[in-house]
Amino acid sequence: MEQEIQILQGLNHQNIIKILGYGSDGQVVKPSGREIKNLVYIILEYVNGGLLFDVCQTMGGMGETGGRFFLSQMITVLEYMHGKGVVHRDLKLENILVDEFMNIKVADFGFATFKKIHNLKSYRGTMTYMAPEIKENKVYDGKQIDVFSTGVILFIIVQGIFPFKEAKKDEFFYKLLLSGDLDTYWKKTGGQSLSPEFKDLILKMFSYDGKQRPTLEELKNHPWMTNVKVDMKSV
Repeated sequence: MEQEIQILQGLNHQNIIKILGYGSDGQVVKPSGREIKNLVYIILEYVNGGLLFDVCQTMGGMGETGGRFFLSQMITVLEYMHGKGVVHRDLKLENILVDEFMNIKVADFGFATFKKIHNLKSYRGTMTYMAPEIKENKVYDGKQIDVFSTGVILFIIVQGIFPFKEAKKDEFFYKLLLSGDLDTYWKKTGGQSLSPEFKDLILKMFSYDGKQRPTLEELKNHPWMTNVKVDMKSV
């Protein structure tokens, strides 16, 4: 938790949760009456919109317009965070909050790091959002795995379902992507009517080889992001 506090103190961005305080003198009294002392705690800003996970459960798929709105914000966050030499390593719907205007606040930096971010080995993340190189215990680039997880989030926002159970070669849906059986994949995930530009972008973000995934600059300049104005009112 000390590293999480250190990282949060070093970040100041409108789309990242703000740390208001911390300490090591926390106390909890259990129903049994037992008291636990000297707990480390963090005080964070209040965000009144709740979890992005709950928003997606309530609204279902928000389509490509909704996806652009969220991805544009995520790119801004990642540019700032990566520019500071920090990678998150556990980006997921449950770790993103939204305010009343659906602006995001990235939270939970418990797996984040600023050490050797291009040469990481630790097994970190959440199964469904985790890049394949982490699952296979390979050395990985933290920036590339953040892009992969962002792709999973984007797919869920657009389609209302997960793109696969996990990014493993023998998992049914991810195997379809790796084998190039895209017609079957889009049919099984209900994505036949998605734009060619979205399909191109999301498949690149899901690349098995992290080096083949788009950089943040490439995401910003991809036709799917540049051809349409982002306006959440139309969602």
